[in-house]
Formats: sequence, structure tokens, C-alpha cells
Amino acid sequence: MGMNVGADSDNGMCDINTTPLIDVMLVLLIMFIITIPVMTHAVKLDMPRPTNAPPPPVQPEVIDIEIDFDGTILWNGSVVESVDRLELFFRQEAQKDPQPELHMRPDKRAKYEVVAKVLASAQRNRMTKIGFVNVAEFQD
Repeated sequence: MGMNVGADSDNGMCDINTTPLIDVMLVLLIMFIITIPVMTHAVKLDMPRPTNAPPPPVQPEVIDIEIDFDGTILWNGSVVESVDRLELFFRQEAQKDPQPELHMRPDKRAKYEVVAKVLASAQRNRMTKIGFVNVAEFQD
């Protein structure tokens, strides 16, 4: 390869200067050579053995509490005579492990006062898993 030296041609030089590209490639190559051994180091983990599988999770008991339009409270389908009797039920169920889930099903015509008393009674007796079921019927 030859190079034209002199003023014979009016055209400028159109070749790319590859020296900076080679320098960048060499720097990247050195960085990869340095960092690859770091990436191959293993971290030892104590993984559980397949024979020591955890026991299946225990499904909590579900208690359905229904509140009718006239204020009647039903505990799993049986009528509860008074709020005091309901509190006794809550105290007994709060002692269980795992604690049962309360599924509240108030009628859409039920008075808020009755629903609030049941919820307050459950909270007083440390029931923690309370949910409303079938609330879509309230959205008329």
C-alpha cells in the first residue's frame, strides 16, 4: 500500500482512522478478561432437600355469618339468639390455631347498626380474618 504525498491531488483523504477503534476494542477485551473470573465464582447456598418438603398449608375453617333484613344473625346457618351469645362464639373461635375466617353476608336491606355490632364484637374478641362475601348485590 502506498500513500500519496504531495499536492498532486485536490481530493482529501477519505480513509477512516481505525486507531481509536482498535484502542477501544483492546480496552474492552482487557475489561472482559479481568471480569470473567469474578463471574465464575460460585456462591454456596444451603437449599432445602426434596425429602424434607414442608407440610402442606393448613386451610383455615370458614365461618359464615349471615345478617338478615330483620336483624337476625345466622352462624353457619343456625340462628344466634343474642349478641352476647355471638361474643361467646367469637371468644371460642379466636382461641383456635389457625384462626377461622369470618365470611360476612349481610342482606342488602340489613340495618347498618346490626352489621356494625357484629363487626365490633368480632374485633373486640380479636378475630383477625374478616371479609365480606357477595358484595356485588349491593351495587344496584
